[in-house]
Amino acid sequence: MCTVKQCVMLAMGTLLMLQGPAQATSYVDVLELPARPSALAAHSPLQDVTHAGDRLVVVGQRGHILYSDNSGQNWQQAHVPVSVDLNAVHFPTPELGWAVGNDGVILQTRDAGVTWKLQLDGRAIGRLLIEHYSLLARSHPKDERWLMLVEEGQRLEEQGADKPFLDVWFADAQRGYAVGVFNLIFATVDGGRTWLPFQDRVDNPQGLHLNAINSTGDALYIVGEQGLLQKWDAILEQFVAMPSPYAGSFFGVTGRPGGEVLVYGLRGNAYLSRDGGYLWQRLATELQVSFTAATPDQQGRYLLFTQAGHKLLAEPDRNALQAIPQASQSPVGAALLAADGQLILVGARGVRALPVE
Repeated sequence: MCTVKQCVMLAMGTLLMLQGPAQATSYVDVLELPARPSALAAHSPLQDVTHAGDRLVVVGQRGHILYSDNSGQNWQQAHVPVSVDLNAVHFPTPELGWAVGNDGVILQTRDAGVTWKLQLDGRAIGRLLIEHYSLLARSHPKDERWLMLVEEGQRLEEQGADKPFLDVWFADAQRGYAVGVFNLIFATVDGGRTWLPFQDRVDNPQGLHLNAINSTGDALYIVGEQGLLQKWDAILEQFVAMPSPYAGSFFGVTGRPGGEVLVYGLRGNAYLSRDGGYLWQRLATELQVSFTAATPDQQGRYLLFTQAGHKLLAEPDRNALQAIPQASQSPVGAALLAADGQLILVGARGVRALPVE
């Protein structure tokens, strides 16, 4: 007579034997599984959109990357070596681009988004932290920061590959950053041939999520949870904390040269600075829905969108947001103006091309 535990184990073993080796080995890691071609990819959940010259490129779930050469009227699916969810994409040149996503994935394309290759994934991130900060710990044995970051690398290595990157930005073909959860940030100065940990260059002692990174044309910003707001200081060669106008999470940052910065996030909170992020003015709205996307337009305005699909307009020199009526709405994850002025929106229902009203 077997105990309850023994009987359960025997039953499980019998089930596995009946399933056979094909069932037992059917699992394939999404880091090893190329994204599957799908006729419905343009209508599946998508997270981000960007320009690659005149081409548009979007990224989303299950490794889907698509590109369009006619302002979003038609889309073609790219060849992607992984099936992880992708969260952001950026092109510093028309041909050269990067996409980032879950499981610590960083992808690169050299042909304007048609084919992609893997540069980094979460299986290597912990080891890179250990190696990088161990060298600094040996060189500066009295500085406890480095040992703490070595220990962080050890934790990441033990936890496995699941380390999402949430955004990516490149200054040019060589210099760029990928940012993500729990102060995850890596930098490259050689076009991604090597990626180095950058955790010590961010003023983020609580290890808050880094949700977005973007340039306004003359300054580079990172925003994140609990009002995290950082600006690159070229003299100190690190990101430094700026006075934050809000204690809740920011999901995005955009702006224009000359010191104009727009940050937006939870519960209808959006703030505009005209002096490079020192003084802020709240853009008033009655909505309590989180802002998830924004884009400048060609008339000096900003278009903002919510997780429920609301569309709002920020006019120059006005401190209130105007709601724009729509025939229908769906959640928006990112927004962009195409070369012909069309408004490109991506979200839970895929990609849409709409006229700017």
